[in-house]
Amino acid sequence: MDLPVNTFKQALQRKQPQIGLWINLIHSLSTEICAGAGFDWLLFDGEHTPNDLQCMLAHLQTIAAYDSQPVCRVPVGDTALIKQYLDLGVPNLLVPMVDTPEQARALVQACRYPPHGIRGMAGARASRWGRIPGYAQQANAQVCLLVQVETRLAMSNLDAILAVEGIDGVFIGPADLSASLGHVGDAGHAAVQSVIEDAIVRIREAGKAPGILTADVALSRHYLELGALFVAVGLDTQLLVRGTAELLSQFRTLATMPTEYGDKTYG
Repeated sequence: MDLPVNTFKQALQRKQPQIGLWINLIHSLSTEICAGAGFDWLLFDGEHTPNDLQCMLAHLQTIAAYDSQPVCRVPVGDTALIKQYLDLGVPNLLVPMVDTPEQARALVQACRYPPHGIRGMAGARASRWGRIPGYAQQANAQVCLLVQVETRLAMSNLDAILAVEGIDGVFIGPADLSASLGHVGDAGHAAVQSVIEDAIVRIREAGKAPGILTADVALSRHYLELGALFVAVGLDTQLLVRGTAELLSQFRTLATMPTEYGDKTYG
């Protein structure tokens, strides 16, 4: 049994834009529905959702039947937790709130086996319980590490973070960044967008893959034109919220119209 090639990491290295969808729902049925749509990647969020390790395992098992590639966001850049995610077989890891090059270097260490890192050895799911010969010798090259910059401090340290060897991509978090810059809830503010645009260009020029999330179609296209390589263009929960609201709105008017049987209304 061979260790699968990380096609998502390979695509980023080849500068091929990857279009993704953010997954907040924890059930594997919703994952299967979204994976069937054909996105290049799906982000399974462990930071702002109830997704725990067992949920992540179910997501990985479900998406394996489809062409979409999994990216999993840990709730925090903890070495022990990263080890558990990697042992599950997570090929692409997104770590939030990375503010300094020291943090970035520690994350690289956590994702690599010795002598290049400190990842603990185990015959876990990632190695198919030891059925992949030489897994520990090959794994470092296949793990894709993405760090998330989303504060004023992170942006001030961006060049130093980009200089850290072993970082494959840098994801910009618009919501937290807008809050850190003094524009809470307004990621579209001109000052925030200026920082984002500058960051995308600098990340790309440094040879790393820039990434971002936005449900705004025009903004997604704009970021891709600037050089963003992995862009999440929507969220499953937001699609459900908007879709249900729009569906109901089509019938609210009908439900309050008088019927042929009198003045009774529905609703």
